[in-house]
Amino acid sequence: MPLEDLRVLSLESRRSKDMETLILREGGIPLLAPSVQELAVDDDGTALALVEGLEADRFDLLICMTGVGLNFLRNTLLKYMPEDRFGAALRRVTVVARGPKPVGVLRSLGVPVQVMIPEPNTWREVVEAIAQRPERRIAVQEYGRPNDEMTAALGSLGAEVTPFAVYRWELPSDQGPLENAVREIAGGRIDVVLFTSSIQLDHLLEIARRINLEAHVLQSLSARTAIGSIGPVMTDFLTARGLVADIVPRHPKMWALVKAAGEQAQSVLRTKRESEVSSSNHS
Repeated sequence: MPLEDLRVLSLESRRSKDMETLILREGGIPLLAPSVQELAVDDDGTALALVEGLEADRFDLLICMTGVGLNFLRNTLLKYMPEDRFGAALRRVTVVARGPKPVGVLRSLGVPVQVMIPEPNTWREVVEAIAQRPERRIAVQEYGRPNDEMTAALGSLGAEVTPFAVYRWELPSDQGPLENAVREIAGGRIDVVLFTSSIQLDHLLEIARRINLEAHVLQSLSARTAIGSIGPVMTDFLTARGLVADIVPRHPKMWALVKAAGEQAQSVLRTKRESEVSSSNHS
């Protein structure tokens, strides 16, 4: 089988079992280290302010970045109002969905999606789509941390952008698996690492710094490990930290990432490790 008993690290949290199944299907040995927990923000006022702004016609377009964020938003608002009121507020504006995940939540609320962002579903495609439209009073349902680049790019189009953060990304409550993953990478015992979100790398390196292994982790990722990246934003994030995405699928999906790893990991590892041996021999 393509991964031929390679040890493959997944840092997925919500869909860790799905990733485990995909890795096993390709013949790999999965190591699961959930790296993120998603928590609602402490202040419910953010969610209420969004609905009030929509009802007061202060916005003419809403960007829905994630399905999980919309669920947090809905669950928060249900403490204060009927679901129908939330759906009616959303129907007052043009709704943009960053890929398919927000669509199911919007459909359950009876809200049509006027703009569907195409693959690879990054913020760059969001900006490109909005550049073709007239709406410039924009509300953004953010994901787990602010996207300053998207806000600046929309601002350059003359848009007035109001972000609404309804949940945040934090380290998992049980950090044992992530600490173990750091030690395994640093020790050269991981063959492939699959990244599907930039926060996964941030949290991996945060734990590595805490136990004084960051330099070892970065060295091992660079020289001895095949790095898989879900798409261009993740790839840019890796590059900014001095790492190279060795494997990038044609479609920004988990199944495509694992499939690409199965097709390419052996070759990547051979090249990296031969280069490491050659460098060691010449030093």
